[in-house]
Parts: sequence; C-alpha cells; structure tokens
Amino acid sequence: MAEITAAMVRDLREKTGAGMMDCKKALVEAGGDMEAAIDWLRKKGLSAAAKKSGRVAAEGLVGVASGPTVAAMVEVNAETDFVARNETFQNFVSEVASLALSVGDDVEALKAATYPGTMHSTQEELTRMIATIGENMSIRRVKVLRVNSGTVATYMHNAVKPGLGKIGVLVALEAASEIEALEALGRQIGMHVAATRPDALDVSAVDPSALEREKAVLREQAATSGKPAAIIEKMIEGRIRKYYEEVVLLEQVWVHDGESRVKEVVKKAGGQLTGFARFHLGEGIEKASSDFAAEVAAAAKG
Repeated sequence: MAEITAAMVRDLREKTGAGMMDCKKALVEAGGDMEAAIDWLRKKGLSAAAKKSGRVAAEGLVGVASGPTVAAMVEVNAETDFVARNETFQNFVSEVASLALSVGDDVEALKAATYPGTMHSTQEELTRMIATIGENMSIRRVKVLRVNSGTVATYMHNAVKPGLGKIGVLVALEAASEIEALEALGRQIGMHVAATRPDALDVSAVDPSALEREKAVLREQAATSGKPAAIIEKMIEGRIRKYYEEVVLLEQVWVHDGESRVKEVVKKAGGQLTGFARFHLGEGIEKASSDFAAEVAAAAKG
C-alpha cells in the first residue's frame, strides 16, 4: 500500500476543505490515489464544505461561558438565521465557548483544540457540520477575560437560550465584595455596555488616532466662530470631555439612573472595573446585497 504522507493529507484538505483525520482516512481507503480520495470524501458528504467557503456568513450566534474568575465569549457565524435556531449549531457554539475558557482568546488555537468528546479538532467538527447542515460557517472571534479576585460577569441581550444570542458582553470586576452582589453589578454594567457601545474602558485606552481625528473636526468647527485662539482651545477641551463621556465606559452616564457616572457606581460598590468586551453578531461583516430584478434580467439574457 502507498505511504500516506503529511503532504498528501494537506493537499487533500486544501482541495476539499475536509478535516485532517477525514482526509487521512480517505487516502488510506483510496490507497493513496488523490482523485479516488476526493470521490470518497464526496460520497461521505465531507468535501461539500469547500464549495461553501466563499459564501458570506454574517448570521449565527454569540455564545458566552463562565468559570471561577474567568469568562469567555465567541462568535460563530452561519449564512442564515435559520441555522442559528438549529439545536446542533446551538450546542456547537456553547461547546466552543466553554472550550475557550481553557484555551484562551487565540481564535486559531481554539480552532485547533480538540473538540470535546472527539479525537479531532474543533475546526474539523465545524467542517463536518458544514457538510451536514449545508451552509458556510466560521468561528470568527473569541474573547476571554480573567480576574484575580472578583468575577467576570456575562450578559446576553435577548438570549435565544441561556448563554446564546446576538449581543453578548463580558465585564471583569476586581473586588473583595460578595460575589453574588458583584455579579449582579456586572450584569447591570453588561446591560449598560450592550446599550451604549463604548469604545474604551478609560481615557488612557482611547485610540490616539480616533482622538486626533475628533480634535481636528472640532478645531475646524471652532475656527468658524471667529473667537480668539485661546478661547477656541478651551472650547475644544470642553468638547473633548463630552467626547470621552460618549465613548469611554467609565466616563459614561449610568443608563440605569441617568445621573451617575459608571466610575462612581463601581467605586461605590468597592470594586474596580478592569475590562469589558462586547460582541454584536455580524458587526463589521459586509453582507452581500442582491437586486432581484437585476438577477432576473441577467438570467433572461442567459
């Protein structure tokens, strides 16, 4: 029997999109014949994933999982919302979120990690699911937050199931307070973050380039006022403070009372907010738009 090399397995995987173990098995079954191995995978429905890899996947689910002093959040995409209601897909997202608790927030490491209850990788499990369900899917991103003493609270807006939905938030709170009270505060902050979409935790974390762009716009606007330069700079300083109140979590007005600052609420609780993350399903993915009339016209022209 022909020797099955790693290079052969890699080539077959690139041609079919099937998992490494499935490719090796196909080559063994085919006696090392590449074309016969491709046919074997096609018959098993395992090469179908490759044909779907170019299609836009902007639906799916965000999933969260928690452990002592740690929480993880993942976004797994599919092509349609119909798949997000599929129990097999939902279970996969939950398993991947739980797996991230130990793997960390390197998405490639997460894909390579052994999928729970199997001998193959998480990416290979996803490839099998693509072949079974018939849609392109991808593990898009992952975030893990940890604390030394305290909690990482999770919040899922409009959850379709516990820990699964379309907008997820992690909130890391360091404190010696009672965990139950701290988690309640963390969930409240999670609701706040889901609603206000802050860009940075504190002023020092604001993107310098974004800040400079904002200052340039403000200077341009203030220059038309005809006021002296010193006055203009003071105007800009005041407007930058307003900018921070819009984009910095700790500087924002607490949505639950409309008066306090987030930093004041956290300080009053005896805690320290050390990090947060917010995933909105499909955010930043360019969705393909279709013009039905144009499609019909193109079809008519042959």
